[in-house]
Amino acid sequence: MNTPSPAGRRTRPLRAALTGAAGALGLTIALLASGTLSVAQDRTDQGARELGEPDYGVCRGVDPRCYHDWGNFDASDGFRVLLYTRTAGPRHANLGPALAPGLNPPLTDANTVQNGVLRMGRDNGFQVDYTEDVSRLSSPAALFRYDAVVFYSTSRDALDDAAQTSLRQYVRGGGGFVGIHNAFGTEYNWPWYEGLLGNANFYDHGPAQPGTVRTVNRKDVSTRSLPASWSFSDEWYNLVPAPTRVRVLAEVDESTLAEGTAGNYRHPGHGDDHPVAWCHYYDGGRAWLTTLGHDARDFSTDGSFPGAAEFQRLVLGGIRSAMGQAPFCK
Repeated sequence: MNTPSPAGRRTRPLRAALTGAAGALGLTIALLASGTLSVAQDRTDQGARELGEPDYGVCRGVDPRCYHDWGNFDASDGFRVLLYTRTAGPRHANLGPALAPGLNPPLTDANTVQNGVLRMGRDNGFQVDYTEDVSRLSSPAALFRYDAVVFYSTSRDALDDAAQTSLRQYVRGGGGFVGIHNAFGTEYNWPWYEGLLGNANFYDHGPAQPGTVRTVNRKDVSTRSLPASWSFSDEWYNLVPAPTRVRVLAEVDESTLAEGTAGNYRHPGHGDDHPVAWCHYYDGGRAWLTTLGHDARDFSTDGSFPGAAEFQRLVLGGIRSAMGQAPFCK
């Protein structure tokens, strides 16, 4: 069996004080052999380093051979996504009040995320169902009705055993997954899910504050209409571990964060290499991720909140590519 190459693997440079040429040479050889050190990177990262790079026992990375095109989705039926916003811990204000059981229960104006994604679907040719009822994820057959599943600021143990199994089988059958903001604060103790996030997990964040987002890849459908840099306000998640074997699409320029990068649990930030959006293939499926999306004003349409339009274009492209309506992870 051919094993996809780790061409898209994300690596982080190291700084180490070494004594003796023999010690330096030995360490360098060991790091190169393990893939921890990249000879292609020559910049010095001032942020957190050595955050781990576990192997989840699945095909993952940016090689499309990791994708399972097994005929579970038919574009002639149109495109449909399931938005899941269940919280079993902290609840972001932009989710509004908790939803009643079932599929597509009544919404209030305060359910900003749900209303925003519904509008996005109406305006761009795909149907959106939404729920916080874990029983709606109880079988792979239920999930295979959807071209992508979107977790938006879910929290803690938002899935039971049946839903965990269903999500894994859905992804393995070629399903699309989109994880937004506190999807990174979900299912902490499930290694497979951490891998789905790109080998990444939320650790902490500093003050919510304005910053500059750099669009580092402008070939992907989610970023090609974005400027090279744009202003935005968010919580700027610090991650442990930090993503590997992914295609990074956007980063925050930490030098523009006036209140600093250190999180409430003392994470120092990621220095020159602080990703906020990325994509990869994982265990047969497609996964598009962003740590952005904290503020209800992210879904404003009147131009009053800097970066809202760019954020919405970013998320729209991520959803469209994850569900196969547009090319994925270019």
